[in-house]
Amino acid sequence: MQLLKKFSVATISSVLATGIVQSAEEPAPEDWFNAGRQTVIDAGHLNPNEKHAKNIILFVGDGMGVSTVTAARIYDGQQKGGHGEENSLSFEKLPYLALSKTYSVDQQTPDSAPTMTAMVTGVKTIGDSLSVNQFVAHSEPDANIVNANKLTTILERAKSDGMSVGIVSTARITHATPAATYAHTTNRDWEGDSDLPAGATVPDIAAQLIDFNINGGIDVALGGGRTRFIPKTATDPEYGIAGKRKDGRDLTADWINKHNNARYVWNKEQFDAIDPNATDHLLGLFEPSHVHYEADRIAHDKAGEPSLTEMTRKAIDILKKNKNGYFLMVEGGRIDHAHHSGNAYRALTDTQQLAAAVQAAMEKTNTKETLIIVTADHSHVFTIGGYPQRGNPILGLTQGVGASSPDLDMLGLPYTTLNYANGTGYTGASNLQPAGSKTFTTPNTASWPSGSEGHNPASFSPAFGRPLLVNPQVQAPDYLQETIIPLGAETHAAEDVAIFAGGPKAHLFHGVMEQNVIYHVMAEALGLAEQRR
Repeated sequence: MQLLKKFSVATISSVLATGIVQSAEEPAPEDWFNAGRQTVIDAGHLNPNEKHAKNIILFVGDGMGVSTVTAARIYDGQQKGGHGEENSLSFEKLPYLALSKTYSVDQQTPDSAPTMTAMVTGVKTIGDSLSVNQFVAHSEPDANIVNANKLTTILERAKSDGMSVGIVSTARITHATPAATYAHTTNRDWEGDSDLPAGATVPDIAAQLIDFNINGGIDVALGGGRTRFIPKTATDPEYGIAGKRKDGRDLTADWINKHNNARYVWNKEQFDAIDPNATDHLLGLFEPSHVHYEADRIAHDKAGEPSLTEMTRKAIDILKKNKNGYFLMVEGGRIDHAHHSGNAYRALTDTQQLAAAVQAAMEKTNTKETLIIVTADHSHVFTIGGYPQRGNPILGLTQGVGASSPDLDMLGLPYTTLNYANGTGYTGASNLQPAGSKTFTTPNTASWPSGSEGHNPASFSPAFGRPLLVNPQVQAPDYLQETIIPLGAETHAAEDVAIFAGGPKAHLFHGVMEQNVIYHVMAEALGLAEQRR
């Protein structure tokens, strides 16, 4: 390939990694070989940073399993004009990598509450619990019992050590992942006081955020969830709906009254007007519930809201004023929601936005003093399959190498590369005759792989079946990928998720690790004295 042969080996490696430069031709065999060799040479020059970190930024792609990272990488590369497979998302370029085991004390396949609790407290716990140990019962309403079993979070320890702290999310700021950093409760759904059972003395999650009192409180909180912060007698400024608080408190006013140089914003114009140098405490609540998916944010938000990248930049600019450093948690929360809906397009575009936020953080920080970690709390039953040729549209129908039309299943019907094992996109078993399709002929079972006999379509009733799919349909933003098992919502998955890291102590991430080790690496990086739990 003449274009690539003019490049240095390092440049070839970069081209293969980013997918920015493309050609109708592929690199020659020696180009692949030399680029691979250069990668090994570059790895030999890695020098672990043994110093303590001044700052830590923990990025959590909620539900961002390995298959999501792979599909998003390909989608992102194809959006740039490349094949996609050779592309790398920003966080995939971080030098250290490990796998995280995500099970909780009582769940083989976990939810976000115990997984995030493990990451920010160093202790695994039971499902639905936020930063309390496994010995307190689910939905325990007694504040005294909850306090006796609460676990100290890395955010609380950082704040106690004089650092600034912030949380950013595209979900409600009271949702499980962000809430685990600052709240202690036995039911993740107790986000506002109207969610609490009668007689409960444990405070709701929104109140715990505002009433957080360690060293002056939380410095930055940006996300969604306005209605849990305003009283039922108040009206949401954007949509005219009532708040959900029954205690009469306006927590947004309490935020301003509690802090010096404090601001509350609820739309992008107000957000953009914030001067980080004149603002020490910033609360931003941009939707009554979760913020919009990135794909819908600009077109569909009534009052406008900042992107995850913009929120990340603003948070860093405010927090970095503290000479003692800061801890910041940034969640791409709606990756998870898109998967639960069975909508790969929005899961991938929100993963793209998380990668953009990571890139922004890398550009605004010094790798010598800031530890950046990118991981997920759990995975999803999201698959990449078939035998598509390289560069085949990742959201499209599977089309094999050299083929001029999509590959067909045993019904003679095309199928997509991306699918879910369960969820909302169920259309019927693929061995059933779909209405309106070509006449079905039972295939010659002699040509089937060994062990396939049980899948003979002739043994099934043709009541339902797969639809005849076309590329414009399956690549549309609202398309729901097909599933095997029909459920009202797609579920989490139990496999390990990746940890990507760079900066001080990042080399401590290695191999296959328990999820709670993430906390201990962060504590080690900050030089916090350990105490027995």
